[in-house]
Amino acid sequence: MRTVDEQLARILDGALRPAPVRVSLSEAHGLRCAEEVVVSRPLPAFDQAAIDGYAVRSVDLTGASEDEPASLPVVGEIPAGSRQPLRLQPGQAVRVMAGAPLPTLADAVVPVGYTDGGTARLVATRGVPSAAFVRRVGEDTLPGDVAVRRDAVIGPAQVALLAATGRDKIMVHPRPRVSVISVGDELVDVARPTGAGQVPDVCSHALTAAARDAGAETGRGSLVRGDAREISAAMQDRLPFSDVIVVCGAAGGHAGAEVAAALSGLGDLDSTRVAMHPGSTQAFGRLGPDAVPTFLFPAHPATALLLFEVFVRPLLRSALGRADPYRRTMTARLTSPISSRPGRRGYLRARLLREQASGDYLVQPLGTSGAHLLSSLGESNGLIVVGEDVTEATVDEVVTVAFLPAPA
Repeated sequence: MRTVDEQLARILDGALRPAPVRVSLSEAHGLRCAEEVVVSRPLPAFDQAAIDGYAVRSVDLTGASEDEPASLPVVGEIPAGSRQPLRLQPGQAVRVMAGAPLPTLADAVVPVGYTDGGTARLVATRGVPSAAFVRRVGEDTLPGDVAVRRDAVIGPAQVALLAATGRDKIMVHPRPRVSVISVGDELVDVARPTGAGQVPDVCSHALTAAARDAGAETGRGSLVRGDAREISAAMQDRLPFSDVIVVCGAAGGHAGAEVAAALSGLGDLDSTRVAMHPGSTQAFGRLGPDAVPTFLFPAHPATALLLFEVFVRPLLRSALGRADPYRRTMTARLTSPISSRPGRRGYLRARLLREQASGDYLVQPLGTSGAHLLSSLGESNGLIVVGEDVTEATVDEVVTVAFLPAPA
């Protein structure tokens, strides 16, 4: 039996990195940059006013005060976006708007609040030092500077910098494509009424939603009967269009053996059990000519979602360039006792709470009557992670909880 950490190491060995594509800047947010973006022009591209005011030579306002104000003639006005060059002469001022280019010889902007706001002549009661309220050419970036580094995740700040430097397209690693396939003779689509012995296909919908929540592009395959030829055909249909494949209803028992046999020609599948509860029965391999990571999970939706959370989500988050692909964990005090199987890492769905008086975190175990029950999933916002050497924990005992926030 393999530990959870050993299984994770096998899954994350060989980073999942979809081939780079060029996308428009509007589509790049949240993706990992696949090139080093070097600035080709200075930012700002010209000296410009940082605020509304008057462009001046700072030396002309030396010593200005309430008692001895300086007075300068206003010889023009430059709005933002002006392309008309203007030269300032000694002892003059030009009215400028924020973002407007400075006239030649001006080295500072005096804010309107330092003056009487005059239109023909200004009276300034305060001086300003050179470069005051001015955005200098190249102050932000210069040609040759790196705007966005390779493998950096493109967030709003990176989008702003790329736009400011004139990049409308960028090479990125796209979102990983996840395909979900449901296998089982008993399954029917959720839109159809179930007959005797039939159950709705919950797993594929749940896992597709989990993949989308992790940041992946998703595709649900059609339902597949437990027939070797159908299973093999469904896999070969999805392999060229997938970076990850999750097959549910295909781990353990006779059905699991049939699925493993059907896929044996596509690559190696390892079905070594994992020391965890629930979900110890699972399989993982890299199939097809591109060695696509493929997971085989049980049919129970709650267990399949847990396995996705523990094993698939970190793989997807790593592919998206997240430095820490795991959920945030914290410690909390139990509100009721729990038990776990010896020698296995336990994962118990729970409700994380905050005690108002102390500010401490409390955790309420949910679904303790059965790991397969769906009714408590919607109420949970955390997973109590119980170590392999722990079999019981009592009320007020401190445990580790992985926080599962609601989707944004």
